[in-house]
Amino acid sequence: MDGSNAFARTLTRRPYKGSRRKIVLAMDIGTTFSGVSYSILDPGQQPIVKAVTRFPAQTHIGDAKIPSIAYYDQSGAIQAIGAEALEENILESAAENEWYKAEWFKLHLRDANNDSQSSSFDFNSDIPALPPNRTVIDIFADFLRYLHSCTKEYIKESHPNGEEIWDNANITNDIDYVLSHPNGWEGKEQTEMRKAAVEADLIPDTNDGHKRLSFVTEGEASLHFAVECGVLAENTEGVIIVDAGGGTVDISTYGKKMEGGRNIFSESATPECHFHGSVFVTMAAGKMMEEYLKDSPYVDDIEHIMQCFDRTTKLQFKSIESAQYVKFGSNRDMDVKYNIRFGQLKLEGWMIATCFEPSIDCIVKVVKEHQRTATTRISHVVLVGGFAASNWLFDQVKAMLSSTGLKVLRPENRTNKAVSDGAISYYLDHHVRARMARYSYGDFICVLYDETDDGHLDRSTRLVTWQDGTKRIPDYFDVMIKKGTSVSETQEFPINFYRIFKKGDHVNRTLNSTIWCYKGNHEDPQWRDIDPGGFVRLCTLQANLSDLPMKRKWTLRGSFYRVEYSVIIHFGLTEMKAQLQWLKSGRLYRTPAKIVYDP
Repeated sequence: MDGSNAFARTLTRRPYKGSRRKIVLAMDIGTTFSGVSYSILDPGQQPIVKAVTRFPAQTHIGDAKIPSIAYYDQSGAIQAIGAEALEENILESAAENEWYKAEWFKLHLRDANNDSQSSSFDFNSDIPALPPNRTVIDIFADFLRYLHSCTKEYIKESHPNGEEIWDNANITNDIDYVLSHPNGWEGKEQTEMRKAAVEADLIPDTNDGHKRLSFVTEGEASLHFAVECGVLAENTEGVIIVDAGGGTVDISTYGKKMEGGRNIFSESATPECHFHGSVFVTMAAGKMMEEYLKDSPYVDDIEHIMQCFDRTTKLQFKSIESAQYVKFGSNRDMDVKYNIRFGQLKLEGWMIATCFEPSIDCIVKVVKEHQRTATTRISHVVLVGGFAASNWLFDQVKAMLSSTGLKVLRPENRTNKAVSDGAISYYLDHHVRARMARYSYGDFICVLYDETDDGHLDRSTRLVTWQDGTKRIPDYFDVMIKKGTSVSETQEFPINFYRIFKKGDHVNRTLNSTIWCYKGNHEDPQWRDIDPGGFVRLCTLQANLSDLPMKRKWTLRGSFYRVEYSVIIHFGLTEMKAQLQWLKSGRLYRTPAKIVYDP
């Protein structure tokens, strides 16, 4: 382990308590590489996390990752995927038949309106376009389907009775799935990923099918990986996890305590996601080389040179003092004017270092900010992910944090498997019990008029009278949970509603309630007009109210009917859940509420 000799013992996992065998698959579809980890759960046995290490067309036997690349023909039919897409005959066929290449497609799944995902690049121009006739959900589904098929073959071939194990679990729907995603992704992106899982035939589009699919952020999965592999010492207090991947850098901060003899973690700062992963180093290098070679005979080879830089030079770079070489051609390729000799482009070390700077600066800035604002004392920083394997990145981050008192660590190996392995550990071990609200969440309501409140008086021209005779003012932001609040997994946030109907009114027995989040800078935005642009519609809750009792009421204005109910929101899970609750004949009833995100 880099940075410390302190190892915690490898996690001793409790035996599986289920009554029958189950398989859990965690699929990590990354921006540049993808992989699968799994565990076969046998009753009474201690679960073990394993990785799929055999894929078609692998160049290095035993690799646990494949490139996140696919080729599609003119009609949109898939022609090659994963490591197969890098074979020479595929590259030749792709050129001859004008196939479309899908790479870095995961970045198209992001919510363009999510301001928590920072980047200095223009996604519209810098990220490769999707192939015609294929959506990002289609491509995501193709990768899920492919990884699922590879996992099936791997288990059948690698385990005694592997064919029986897989077939029985598949027939009885005893295969659960975990999909990981960047910290900045929320319900909207999770909904898209679920659609891809349905399209890939992993699960049916039913409530029971949806229960077999769970989500975890890459930051939380990486924490579980750190615990699993023993990188955290027993005296570790708070820890900042930096998952430096291909597309994003996900930074999560946790406090630790002992509970029932186990280490339990809670988020102690709002998790962050930044588009400063390794692909952006490659993009910066490409722009630099394009400018440098714009007048040379090799300007048309920029894309190929970038690919060579990405595969070798970027990974090997470790010193600003030494020149670096990008091998892209044959010994006959010579152009001394442009530092090209024997098929190699010479670049000064400082030139490459500048390409890393945005990523390094981002990590250091956020880590320092989290150390300052965390609700618990932070003692360690752990770097994981494929990008964390870069010695230059790790050494620079460690040096720039040397004055903070933080111990900067990374596992000795397997950093590129942190997310998929950690996602299985998340499913099995569940170390995180509380998460922090990233925004303030609530709904706009018509609040009872209070003539002693200045905010009400300022808006008195908008006063409305309801059928029950009460005077109210619309557009009051009723906060369910405030930004930065620590929320346990079992904590519930009820919203009490009632509807009023006159006799003879057409009664709409369908609930459509909107949940809003506030992303602006005001501490307490009680009214919509304080900062209209800071409020963003998160989702709509839908439920059937047909079973709810209607109560008849009387006032001086006449009689009316009132329906009373509550919506229960669970914010403390990795995926938001909602339920409808009502009282009937002295008994509480609950039913799931559907959460619909805007397209």
